[in-house]
Amino acid sequence: MLHSIFRRLVSLGCGDERSDDIRTDGGTATAPASTTTDQTERSWLESEFVRSLPFWFPPTLLMGLFVYGAIGWNAIISLTNWDGFGNPDYSNLDFSMYAQMLGDPTFVAAARNTIVLLVVFTVASLIVGLVLAILVDRGIRFENTFRTIYLLPMSLSFVVTAIFWAWMYNPQSGLVNVVLRNIGLGFVANDWISDPQTKLGAVIFALMWQFSGYCMVVYLAGLRAIPSDQFEAARIDGASTVRMYWRVIIPQLRASTMSAAVVLMVFALKAFDFLFVMFGDTPGPSTDILATMMYREAFSSTNWAYGAAIATVLFLLALVVIGPYLYVQYQRGDL
Repeated sequence: MLHSIFRRLVSLGCGDERSDDIRTDGGTATAPASTTTDQTERSWLESEFVRSLPFWFPPTLLMGLFVYGAIGWNAIISLTNWDGFGNPDYSNLDFSMYAQMLGDPTFVAAARNTIVLLVVFTVASLIVGLVLAILVDRGIRFENTFRTIYLLPMSLSFVVTAIFWAWMYNPQSGLVNVVLRNIGLGFVANDWISDPQTKLGAVIFALMWQFSGYCMVVYLAGLRAIPSDQFEAARIDGASTVRMYWRVIIPQLRASTMSAAVVLMVFALKAFDFLFVMFGDTPGPSTDILATMMYREAFSSTNWAYGAAIATVLFLLALVVIGPYLYVQYQRGDL
């Protein structure tokens, strides 16, 4: 017993800090609660989560405030009757703006044009991009040159593309009508961006010209990832080139198609820049889309509540486009 007491005194004198104390009866005693708490706090402060806070917390806070906070505030404004003057009244929130929207023929036309632009532009760009990718993948000469030429329009902004195609569609000096007249098809020449029957088609064709090269690159990467022995097996089985691509190759490009389609649909919803540069904020019923109508109602007519309601609908439409893609990626474990 005296020996145990002597060892305890020596350990205290030397400053030996141990989690287990020696009892006078020769056993051990558990460490005080304060020591355990200090160790827990120290391990938590040294954890990877705490050490990574300075890198992800500030941008997350800023994004939550200025992006998602702004989206939430916009949704609240859409439930008011704010006309842009004074402060919005949050005491009487209702869905009157959405009810007005459903009975507004301008909104119905803009929503229809948005859906048509979304679907036709996406499908046409995917088809053209797939054809270009197949042609480039078959080992044509100057492949890198053609690939660069096809992808170059993607690097241009909507503003540059709109100015370029406004000149191309000029009824007198535009390249489109000049070429048609020179090849004997002058009767087809038209004022493409003034005729209500051709305005939306002209916009879709210009956007398709800009983004089909992007689809080509996505599909080309998918084609290069397919093992070459599948091509050889299809040829040995006697499949023609068209049948081989239709039955064997194209079904394996679903991931490429989905990723390219999502990007194209997002850009279709963001086509405001293109239409605003080409037509201003009043493109007319045949070309008006939700984005231009939102701008016109909010900034030209100072009807902020109605513009916020249209913006909310546009945001929900974007979620409908992106949501399924994110769900599929999550199911695959890519998120």
